[in-house]
Amino acid sequence: MKKLFVILMLLGVFVGFSVTVAMAAEGATTALDPQVKAMIALAAGIGIGIAAFGGALGQGKAIASALDGIGRNPGASGKIITPMIIGLAMIESLVIYSLVVSLLLVFKL
Repeated sequence: MKKLFVILMLLGVFVGFSVTVAMAAEGATTALDPQVKAMIALAAGIGIGIAAFGGALGQGKAIASALDGIGRNPGASGKIITPMIIGLAMIESLVIYSLVVSLLLVFKL
């Protein structure tokens, strides 16, 4: 467990440093070609669409499996519902991350 914690901390530090390097390179602003702007907008729209579709499929599968488990063993509903809700929140967070990336792309225009 301690080894996993150390690995996650090192990964967090690496991501933090990579973000600061990316932000430092952002200072040079150049005008974008209108065709590039159109492609960025299209990519943002397609990206959020794919993320929403995948999230909806994942949430539907999770709920169907949870309801199937509750239907087979109604006494275990308390032990099934809590992890299901946590899993749904994790799935939804991935869609929200995609929304944030799409908004960053659009606001970059």
